[in-house]
Amino acid sequence: MRNFILFIRRFFNLILFLALEVVCIVFIQQTSTLQGNDIVSSANAVSGLVYKKQNDVVYYFGLRKMNDSLLSENARLRQMVEQYKSVDTLTDSFVSTRTTIGDTARHIVRFSDYIYRTARVINNSTNATDNYITINRGSAHGISKNMAVLSGIGVVGRVEHVSANFASILSVLSAKQKVSARLKNGANGFVVWDGKNPRVLTMIDVPQQVAVKKGDSVFTSNYSLYFPPDALIGTVIKTEQVKKNAMQHIYIRSSTDFNNLQYVYVVENKMTTEKKMLEDSTLKK
Repeated sequence: MRNFILFIRRFFNLILFLALEVVCIVFIQQTSTLQGNDIVSSANAVSGLVYKKQNDVVYYFGLRKMNDSLLSENARLRQMVEQYKSVDTLTDSFVSTRTTIGDTARHIVRFSDYIYRTARVINNSTNATDNYITINRGSAHGISKNMAVLSGIGVVGRVEHVSANFASILSVLSAKQKVSARLKNGANGFVVWDGKNPRVLTMIDVPQQVAVKKGDSVFTSNYSLYFPPDALIGTVIKTEQVKKNAMQHIYIRSSTDFNNLQYVYVVENKMTTEKKMLEDSTLKK
């Protein structure tokens, strides 16, 4: 108590000055004068700035949760899109549906070919001959070998190894990876990586007579066993004629930035096993 009294005596003039200042500001603010309005405006501006900074901090620490939520929502929306692109298949099963006289419609079972699962990248390489990406999802989450992997804007690679909670993806940036691709005009070929720039891919096996322009988009084709069709691979940046075989090399800027890859979609093609079994049995004959 004695120290408090000594403190008051020592700083009495300053405390009195600040108290009078506060009283004056309150009196001015309560009036309708120009100064009062200025004080209110200034106070609101300061409060708004403080609230904005507070919100920015909360927003920053909530980004991870927000990203997970957006990924889940995007996966759901992609699944809905796939349902609209579903395959129509007749079945022998009975369908109990009330019909009217003259109804000649055939009952069709619709199903989606692809299932999308979200995952976070926890390790990634871009400077090796064969680059791999590790994600935080594994067999316990429905991930299995050879599933396609996409980013939000393009092709990433294919699942190569799987454990219970993790999976290793063979990146498109690999000499072992070849992606069946098509140009927007319908011409088909394969996209490979030359082991140099991680943002540049090469489309090969395209005839010279196929007209290609800078800026044209390159997508996955319907011939791919693993990747869903029409997934963006990149855009054309230049072409190069190969005289010895009348083909051309098309250099593509990858739509996926592998150096900043954080989240991916693992895509399960429910028709892969059946299709592969059929093709393998055909080759054996």
